Amino acid sequence: MAAKIRDSENCKLVYAYEDCAVATFAAAEDRRIPRVYDLPIGYWRVAHRVFADECEREPEWAPTLTGMRDSNEKLARKDEELRLATRVVVASTFTKSTLAQAPHQRPVVVIPYGAPPIATNEIANGGTKLKVLFAGSLGQRKGLSYALRAVALIGKENCELTLLGRKAAEGCRPLDQAVRAHRWVPSLSHARVLLEMRQHDVLIFPSLFEGFGLAITEAMSQGTPVITTAHTAAPDIIDDGVDGFIVPIRSADAIAEKLQMLARDRERLRAMKISAREKAQRHSWENYRRGLVTMAREVMNS
Repeated sequence: MAAKIRDSENCKLVYAYEDCAVATFAAAEDRRIPRVYDLPIGYWRVAHRVFADECEREPEWAPTLTGMRDSNEKLARKDEELRLATRVVVASTFTKSTLAQAPHQRPVVVIPYGAPPIATNEIANGGTKLKVLFAGSLGQRKGLSYALRAVALIGKENCELTLLGRKAAEGCRPLDQAVRAHRWVPSLSHARVLLEMRQHDVLIFPSLFEGFGLAITEAMSQGTPVITTAHTAAPDIIDDGVDGFIVPIRSADAIAEKLQMLARDRERLRAMKISAREKAQRHSWENYRRGLVTMAREVMNS
């Protein structure tokens, strides 16, 4: 791609993704071509601080924090990509906030990802127990230990938990115990994931560090409210207490409080399901594409 850029007379803009942008951006810089950098998750130095703290708090879960394993060369390349960029695109204000700690400051635009189309207008009636779903890589970056503790706090007599996703790592004792203790579905097609979301009352997504969290908009599109943290796209999407809940990171108590509230108040749960689905309808992938086009035109004309 770098060679094509050097030889091109018509290239007006280069758009590249994290971990594969250095050569392309360097060639574009030589030609004074604007360079847009798509960063799908927060800045790596901030992530490392969060993960290092988590390894001290939850040492048994440390094997699942695989983001700590990048080589120094790869990390240096990430910083070089930022240096070469003329504009950075992220999907959440949380990701944008982490870039304040990067050594190279560049203009950042937030364009949230979209949600799947609404499959049905029906809202399922809940059973006796609250049906709780955790969806995503089964590891501590997603805050899994706090989700498990929250469910334990309200008790199996009040809720049932499904873990949907592959293990982030092998050799994690509490993770192995969790997949034995609860319903575990390692993998499903995307259509089946959405169906699983639709069949649950609430998604818990207590992530410690997320670029966006597609599970949030996917669940909301199925009429499933989400309990999540501000270290995701939640502040850009969720009206706290209306179509979901935003809780502090690392707080099993806060998650349990919201689960108990929904288990007791099924009318509120139903209202939140309707509101979640309506909110997802306003966050379409078409809006995301329009946002990218508008940004690209602005960069080329600046």
